[in-house]
Amino acid sequence: MSKVKSNWKSSIKDGEYRRKDSQFRNWITADGSAGPTGNAGFTAEAGRYHLYVSLACPWAHRTLIFRQLKGLESLITISVVHPDMLENGWSFEHNEISAELYGTTGDKLYSSKFMFERYFEKAADYTGAITVPVLWDKKLKVIVNNESSEIIRMFNAAFNELTGNDLDFYPQHLKAEIDEVNELVYNKINNGVYKAGFASTQDAYNENVHNLFDALQQLDNKLAKQRYLTGNKLTEADWRLWTTLVRFDSVYHTHFKCNLQLIKEYNNLYHYMLELYQMPNIAKTVNMAHIKRHYYASHQSINPYGIVPMGHNQDWSVPHHRELMGE
Repeated sequence: MSKVKSNWKSSIKDGEYRRKDSQFRNWITADGSAGPTGNAGFTAEAGRYHLYVSLACPWAHRTLIFRQLKGLESLITISVVHPDMLENGWSFEHNEISAELYGTTGDKLYSSKFMFERYFEKAADYTGAITVPVLWDKKLKVIVNNESSEIIRMFNAAFNELTGNDLDFYPQHLKAEIDEVNELVYNKINNGVYKAGFASTQDAYNENVHNLFDALQQLDNKLAKQRYLTGNKLTEADWRLWTTLVRFDSVYHTHFKCNLQLIKEYNNLYHYMLELYQMPNIAKTVNMAHIKRHYYASHQSINPYGIVPMGHNQDWSVPHHRELMGE
């Protein structure tokens, strides 16, 4: 058990939270050739791959969204961990109550008790963090990739010949702009809420909270002039931001002390968030009970009694105003 490193505290240095890089970086392609990482290539096949996720984790949430957007539900199976991440990391605790409330499934492939079992099965010397999402190859029984930003790009393109779904959320002509937006969003917003919430010095907290809200204001200003982050086309940049926005008022505002403003108080970001939520099949990827349970019950140094607050309750059916900006 000593090898399990899913606890955020191992990533604190000089008061600053520093997310560790993912270590499994193989790639699925249509023909099995090596992908952009240059590591081993895996062939896109129906039924071959399995996705391990938490419904709380914004990084895992990206992969669930792309599984829906790209019509991969019947091709890629999933297992959902329990929201509590305690001394042994993500667990597959599962019963009728947890299934109903939190969407847990247990490990559908191997009936494992903990996520670390999947990491150590073929890599007994692994010393990295035990994270989700994990993209698993059922044929070779190995982890293909545990980096969400790469998994969504595989989903975006690798399976198109099998699904006939040619939607492209990382188009060639927008790649440079998407990458630039992603850099801002990742460092100051996606990871920014964690850097604020897990800061162990006042200076680190102050700096990261200000960086976070400066970035949110910058994007709110951008969305006053255009429909999406790179113009009028919905791209991966929007979905990478959205998984943080959807958790913000219910979790990050309170639990991570990101409390200068609610997303609901940003007119453009708020209606943009609602628009994306109301797109077909996106709502089914959101389980707010699972999200709140994970954050408030798992981070015991921040919330030692594990009490889950009753608010903030978002009405996701509120009509958004984004259609006024045109297509």
